[in-house]
Amino acid sequence: MSVELNYRITGEGPPLILLHGLFGSLENLGGITRRLQDQWQIHALDQRNHGASPHTDTMDYPAMADDVLAYMDAQGLEKASILGHSMGGKTAMQVALKAPGRVERIIVADISPVTYKPRHDVVLEGLTSVDLGSIRTRQDADRVLADHVEELGVRQFLLKNLVRVGDEEQGQHPGPYRWRLNLPVIEQCYPRLAQAPEGSGPFEGPVLFIKGADSAYIQEKHRDDIRQRFPAADLRIINGTGHWLHAEKPDSFAALCRRFLTD
Repeated sequence: MSVELNYRITGEGPPLILLHGLFGSLENLGGITRRLQDQWQIHALDQRNHGASPHTDTMDYPAMADDVLAYMDAQGLEKASILGHSMGGKTAMQVALKAPGRVERIIVADISPVTYKPRHDVVLEGLTSVDLGSIRTRQDADRVLADHVEELGVRQFLLKNLVRVGDEEQGQHPGPYRWRLNLPVIEQCYPRLAQAPEGSGPFEGPVLFIKGADSAYIQEKHRDDIRQRFPAADLRIINGTGHWLHAEKPDSFAALCRRFLTD
């Protein structure tokens, strides 16, 4: 069953749906929104169990694609282009494979339509190690998380999900902070999130894969999987970037998107 996603609409023009990655929210693609909203109507979504969207007991790509299609129905969008990063890229691919007639074109940022080995076990271990009943400051949470996640930038990204408990929520949580993420379900469903989108395709429409040169998420060995499902796919590489290519070089990333969407 689909859920009603939290969203933010900015700009005017043809609709472009933005989908964030795992542990993220619609704010993660804010830099791209600002660079493209002059020419497109941007629909930035929080995926289920993330941001301000509802928490559910299930999480897989068919369900997340249904959420996007339900959002399009609610907004009266017969067709739209979709840009997704990482997990959001897989959701975008799933929408295109499931409902090709609803998708104008897709941009897939640094992810392939393949099943990956677990890559986030340490992150999940760190997040679940934070005792919300004992921490009193964000620094307390960061110290716990640092025992598992060494990179400061990654910790800062993850801690954006730690929010203060509102007055109306007092008594519902053990301490002054809570996770926006539905951590138990994300941890339980993580093997499904590592899987490839379902359906062999093909989606015949235009597809742009954008790879961070220093990232290993898109590899030469994935070429056949991409071509089988997306025969019109093109690949562009941004040098000097890793998996967070849209944040590391937003101007270069947005320029590639603009060129592809107006081609």
